[in-house]
Amino acid sequence: MKILEIQHLNKSYGSTKALSDISLSISKGRIFGVLGPNGAGKTTLIRIINQIIDPDSGIILFKNQPLKREHIINIGYLPEERGLYKKMKVWDQLIYFARLKGLSANEAQYKVDNWLNRMEIAHWKHKRIDDLSKGMAQKIQFISAVLHEPELLILDEPFSGFDPVNAELIKNEILALRERGVTLLLSTHRMESVELLCDEIAMFNKSEKILSGHLYDVKTQFRTNKFELKIKGFMAESIPPGWELISKTEVDTFCVPLQEEGSNGLLHKAMELGEVVGLKEILPSMEEIFIQQVKKHENG
Repeated sequence: MKILEIQHLNKSYGSTKALSDISLSISKGRIFGVLGPNGAGKTTLIRIINQIIDPDSGIILFKNQPLKREHIINIGYLPEERGLYKKMKVWDQLIYFARLKGLSANEAQYKVDNWLNRMEIAHWKHKRIDDLSKGMAQKIQFISAVLHEPELLILDEPFSGFDPVNAELIKNEILALRERGVTLLLSTHRMESVELLCDEIAMFNKSEKILSGHLYDVKTQFRTNKFELKIKGFMAESIPPGWELISKTEVDTFCVPLQEEGSNGLLHKAMELGEVVGLKEILPSMEEIFIQQVKKHENG
């Protein structure tokens, strides 16, 4: 089931084009990554979905219905620019946001307590927001986005301000939300987060969508036909032409280009040189693809 469909979306600010004929289809229960450099159009897209601004043209369907104001109750949003009331206490702020999203007083109290415990910050509940570190305030903002159990959760740079321990905590919560059927739209510059979390991606540059698809399909699209080969007891007097020695230990590791013989032929040849303990294709990282495609698009 498609929870969100975007068809031919356009948005300009004066003479500056922010989105150019953008179409996306996002399936329920998936993590969809929106990637791109600053100024690519990601934040404009997110603000339109959240009905903060209107598009110039195009259609957005939420669960097969034109997106309307009443759908906002089913959407959670963690903005890149955090929006907490600095003088309010943590507990009061979260209860306030929960009630705004339609939770009863009892539901709000139960869910706020539950999330404060899950995020390991229950002891901060009576602290003011301006007494918190950036990372702690970020946790409060994340809780406010998920309290009402939205069907679609939009996260704009969710790992900003977190140390590795808390980034891991947020990552695990994101994966748990997907397991419960929540759809997540993730905008981030952190390519390692894309590799770990995203099922599908769309890449933007200068208002245009330049690449999209399932993460694995995107990576295989840019494959270089090179394999990582691990051999124990390498017995050849010289390294075969084209093979690159990456590391030499008890198990030698090579980067090997795939020739006409194919992977089976490569494996057969390697077995003649020692005990093969590993063979896997080297796919480009999303960071490599990101840099390559943005440069290609900018150079026309």
